[in-house]
Amino acid sequence: MPPSTTPPSVAQRLARALEVLVPALDIVEARVDEGAPPAWCEARGWTGFLLALSDADLARCEAEGLAACIDGLEGAPPSLVALARAADEAARLPRRPVEPLPPASLDELRAVPARKRLQLEALLGAVAPMAARARRLVDVGAGHGHFTRLAAARFDRDAVGLEREPDRVATASALAAGGRARFVAFDAFEQALAFAPDDLAVGLHACGELGDRTVTAAAEAPCDLALVSCCLQKIGAPARAPLSAAARAAGLVLKREALGLTNLTARPAGVEASLDEELLARERRHALLSLLRGRGLDVALGEEMRGINRRRAHGGLRELAARALALRGLGPATEAELREREVAARTAFGQMRRLTLPRALLARLTEVAVALDRASALGERGHEVEAAIVFEPEVTPRNVAIFASARPGGLGG
Repeated sequence: MPPSTTPPSVAQRLARALEVLVPALDIVEARVDEGAPPAWCEARGWTGFLLALSDADLARCEAEGLAACIDGLEGAPPSLVALARAADEAARLPRRPVEPLPPASLDELRAVPARKRLQLEALLGAVAPMAARARRLVDVGAGHGHFTRLAAARFDRDAVGLEREPDRVATASALAAGGRARFVAFDAFEQALAFAPDDLAVGLHACGELGDRTVTAAAEAPCDLALVSCCLQKIGAPARAPLSAAARAAGLVLKREALGLTNLTARPAGVEASLDEELLARERRHALLSLLRGRGLDVALGEEMRGINRRRAHGGLRELAARALALRGLGPATEAELREREVAARTAFGQMRRLTLPRALLARLTEVAVALDRASALGERGHEVEAAIVFEPEVTPRNVAIFASARPGGLGG
């Protein structure tokens, strides 16, 4: 009998993701710190192989992903090879069909930055079949209102943009004057989200807990939903509880630090700078961490940049250290102190990069598992659901979306 050509359902995709991810949660939850091999790496017998990787192999794994390189790495442990293949397979999602936008809509996008413009084009095209059935569109986390305004005009529907920052609401309202879009100052963390059954709720990069709240409100309405995941670590609680019965049964509870892993993406080039520059910035952050700890501070990995824009790490360590020490009421670093930390960080960071590869391998799967959990929660409530890719990774690596309709056939496509 030939194999079935029917694509797996969201529930089946979630089951596969949980099968691979849950046994590896110890890897996901334990960040590599100070170059010391983590317990999960030692227990699996991977340490020697990872630390022996050449600089060239390391660079290739970081650029292309460990799963893409593992078969060509001599001496790779069989258990690591198996995990790499399984994680890659379980994280794959189909592409969402996109209807092309009419020229008038494209003209309105010309003033928008290129990467944002491409995201708006893709999402507007992806939700077109759902928007045709909606009475109203509700844009959660509307920002300056680009999507809200364009959707109102493109689909000839009333559209409401919900945004927490009053200044953004004022700007968006001024830009929307005379159209069918309006904007409301609304804090979804302080006020209860409520949709009407004939709404289409949309979240373009609704961060962390806001995404979960939007899913829950869409399930309760019930209404249609299109949601693109972003910044999953932005939650109020120490850990994210799963929304679906299937993920709860499997124990998919992800700590905030583990959710932050989903921002890692293997790529041959940096997003805001070259890959080499981004690696240097990460090395400087590690040198800063070492410096702060050397001053007697108990600083967790990742907390060294608290109160500092992450882009400052692209400058020199001296400026970065001065800012971090001043924020903590400490005197500036000496030249000897800076040199010592830079040299130590170079060695330790090289080890950390190698030991982090298995954890980075699970970043995409973790992101996909959260999206599938959200979609499955809606599916369990009777929605027709889909999880799909909506943007090219070059546009943004945060391109995992869920689409859910409370009405049969409402997903279109």
